[in-house]
Amino acid sequence: MIDNLDRAILHALQQNARGSYADIAKAQQVSPATIHVRVEKLKKAGIITGTELKVDPKALGFDICCFIGITLRQAGDYPKAIAKLQALPEVVEAHYTTGQYSVFIKVLVRNIDDLQKLLIERLQVIDEVQSTETLISLQQPINRPFEA
Repeated sequence: MIDNLDRAILHALQQNARGSYADIAKAQQVSPATIHVRVEKLKKAGIITGTELKVDPKALGFDICCFIGITLRQAGDYPKAIAKLQALPEVVEAHYTTGQYSVFIKVLVRNIDDLQKLLIERLQVIDEVQSTETLISLQQPINRPFEA
């Protein structure tokens, strides 16, 4: 589906999404037009889905990152639970999972007090939630993009 040039383009854009096609072309010894055509092909194929700006949550005062495993009362509660979780701005990721939890979420909060309020006043009161288990992240030693 993709060849070595496509992989090189993806790698270059993951390292610097603002890099110019001319710079990528020079490194790969092809024309900038070739890079443009390949990027458009990767977009049409759904491989490149967009670009993103990375923000350091700690720099904005969000010092606590945690993961919360959620057990739902019933499997059919999933759509309603997800809609309610999506309304919580502290929830930055949600995954429908197999195993012990129905849903596993990633949460960013400013401090332990905010985490406690989120758990008690806004998360555990969701009707579809049977129970939760919270794991606080102490550090994130690995954070890399997916490599094709």
